[in-house]
Amino acid sequence: MRVRTPFRANPGRSPESCPALVLNADFKPLSYYPLSLWSWQDAIRAVFLDRVNIISTYDVVARSPGFEMQLPSVVSLKTYVRPCREPAFTRFNVFLRDRFTCQYCGARSDLTFDHLIPRSRGGQTTWDNVVTACAPCNLRKADHMPRDIGMIPARAPKRPGVFDLHEAGRNFPPNYLHESWLDYLYWDTELEP
Repeated sequence: MRVRTPFRANPGRSPESCPALVLNADFKPLSYYPLSLWSWQDAIRAVFLDRVNIISTYDVVARSPGFEMQLPSVVSLKTYVRPCREPAFTRFNVFLRDRFTCQYCGARSDLTFDHLIPRSRGGQTTWDNVVTACAPCNLRKADHMPRDIGMIPARAPKRPGVFDLHEAGRNFPPNYLHESWLDYLYWDTELEP
């Protein structure tokens, strides 16, 4: 029986600080927000299962007794994954559609969502009836109709497409972007001449 020995990385840098950016077969990220990242273990597993191509690597090497490999920083799937046509209706996706901003006052903290037509008046929990709101605005609106109390949302709610959410996600780059990822991500970064 063979005992599996875990990989050991370079002692100078933790492998946990080396996620791999995952690109679809067309070299576009699977998701911008949250950014499609795999742990170093998942990236290595996908390499061994021949599901991805390694595009770029870190200077960190993972080692086992009989093998060593530089940790992938960018991988692309070998098989194209067709994106969902309709995004799921989730609280996170509502916040993303509305740019993490209260649609009544512009606040960016203490966010929840509000039904334009209150549920007590037959309003449904749908893309067209829900907006991002801060807790104070949500409490102030309560079960009133928006026009009755002068609380009109900055943007009328509508069902976003996957492309709309990807575009919205580009406004919120993660805190950490490895230099090898920049050729595949299109945030507003200054381009070199």
